[in-house]
Amino acid sequence: MNNVFSDIPKSIPDEIFEDILSTGNIRIERIVSDGHSSPDVGWYDQSEHEWVLVLKGQGVIEFEAGRICTLSEGDFINIEAGTKHKVLSTSPDEVTIWLAIFYS
Repeated sequence: MNNVFSDIPKSIPDEIFEDILSTGNIRIERIVSDGHSSPDVGWYDQSEHEWVLVLKGQGVIEFEAGRICTLSEGDFINIEAGTKHKVLSTSPDEVTIWLAIFYS
């Protein structure tokens, strides 16, 4: 048995991306952020759909089309494949834990 809230380091200089489960059709990933954001240049442009849930903390996602979504604890969004997006910010005062499900 595992716990999505366990094994969080005290110092997180770089975002942590960990696969929890990966099969041919689905990948479930835990992302741990601590005031992180996407690189200044470029967008995520994925070939998979991504359903993402904020379990703890807060994250702000910007879409290339100009839409901005602030996700707080319990909020989720489905990002269709090919939808360009990036993380503008995550909570600076607490760790943000995301659960991302990638599927085709």
